[in-house]
Amino acid sequence: MSTMEYGNLAYLVLLGAVLVFWFFVQNRQSLNKTLQQGALWGLIFLGTVAAVGLWGDIRQTVHPQQMVMTDAGRIEVPRGPDGHYYLTLDINETPVRFVVDTGATSMVLTQADAARVGLDDEDMIFYSEAMTANGVVRTAPVRLDDVALGPFHDRNVRAFVNEGEMTKSLLGMEYLNRFARLEIANGRLVLER
Repeated sequence: MSTMEYGNLAYLVLLGAVLVFWFFVQNRQSLNKTLQQGALWGLIFLGTVAAVGLWGDIRQTVHPQQMVMTDAGRIEVPRGPDGHYYLTLDINETPVRFVVDTGATSMVLTQADAARVGLDDEDMIFYSEAMTANGVVRTAPVRLDDVALGPFHDRNVRAFVNEGEMTKSLLGMEYLNRFARLEIANGRLVLER
């Protein structure tokens, strides 16, 4: 913590102590009731802290798992709450979350994801174009050394890096066609090799 953060912490502790002291002085005739109210507020505070601290676990319980391995050679992915299917692929041993886009031809990485997997910005040349719902965007073709989805590994996979703004990387049909079976039914995406 920096000096300024220690100062802020000391100020908040002092302010809290003054407020608690004032509260007890104002309610000294009914000390028992004051203690009950203080305990109630303390429990509310602790409950809020616990909910914030456990939010990731709570969200994972409410939000279905990303990927479920059922049998050898089979991957099932539940539909997300927003109606899309998401897959997390390990690209060069770095996890990247993709939205499955059967309307996209290729695998398209955001610039941030490309940097995370070790693609150097200076080596990319944005000379190709892609037609999107937002119009034409420039892309840079790249080769990914290692792409893994669960037990399935592919080498030297062709992909593109989008020069425009994208919130998530897209997983198009070129990659999905590597699977012998692709089925979307009953809120699940099933991939088999």
